[in-house]
Amino acid sequence: MNTDDVVRFLHENPDFFEENAEVLGALNAVHPQRGDAISLTERQLHALREKIRQLEGKLAELIRFGEENDEISEKVHRMVLSLLDSENFEAAREAVFTHLREDFAVPHVAMRIWNSVLQRETIEFAPVSEDVRFYAGDLKHPYCGAPGNLEIIDWFGEAAPHVRSVALVPLMRDGRAFGMLAMGSEDAERFYAEMGTLYVTRIGDMVSAVMRSHLG
Repeated sequence: MNTDDVVRFLHENPDFFEENAEVLGALNAVHPQRGDAISLTERQLHALREKIRQLEGKLAELIRFGEENDEISEKVHRMVLSLLDSENFEAAREAVFTHLREDFAVPHVAMRIWNSVLQRETIEFAPVSEDVRFYAGDLKHPYCGAPGNLEIIDWFGEAAPHVRSVALVPLMRDGRAFGMLAMGSEDAERFYAEMGTLYVTRIGDMVSAVMRSHLG
C-alpha cells in the first residue's frame, strides 16, 4: 500500500476516524517550526492558528488601505472645493499646483495647454511639439512610470535631471487632448506602471473641466 492508496481509502471512508477515534489520537505529525513529533490534533490546531493569523493580517491590510483611500478622498475633495472657488485660470492653476505639492506631496508639477481660445503669457502656454500633442491624445489613461519623453521632462526645469518617475495626465475636451498635467518625483517608486490610477484619473477629469471653463 502506498500514499495514494491511503488517501483514496480515507476519501472513500470518511467515517473511518469517527469509528476509530483511538487511531486519530495516536497519529503524530511533525511540528512545522520545531521539527519534533506532535499529535495530529495539535498539528491541526497549529494550522488553524496560522490560518487565523494570515486572515488577521489580510484584514489589517484591508483596513489600512481603506483608511488610506479615505485620506486620499478627503484630499481630492479639498482640491475640488478650491478649484470650484477659482475665478480664473491663474487661480485654478495655483489651486492645482498647491494641492498637489502640499496635500499629495508631489515635489514637481507642470502643465501645458494648447488648442485654447484664450491664451496667457505664462509657461503653461509655451509651444508644444506635435509629438507631445499626439502622445497626449493617444493616452487612454494616465501614464505612470519612468520618464521617457525628454520634452515633457524639460517642463520640470532645473529639477528635470533628477526626476526618476512621472505621472502624465492628459487634459481632455470632447475626447481630444488640449493639454497635459505632469507630476514628477526623484523617487523612482513614487509613480510606477502597476499603481492604481483611479484618483489620478479623477484629478485629471476635474482639472480638465475647470480649465475648459476658464479657457473656452
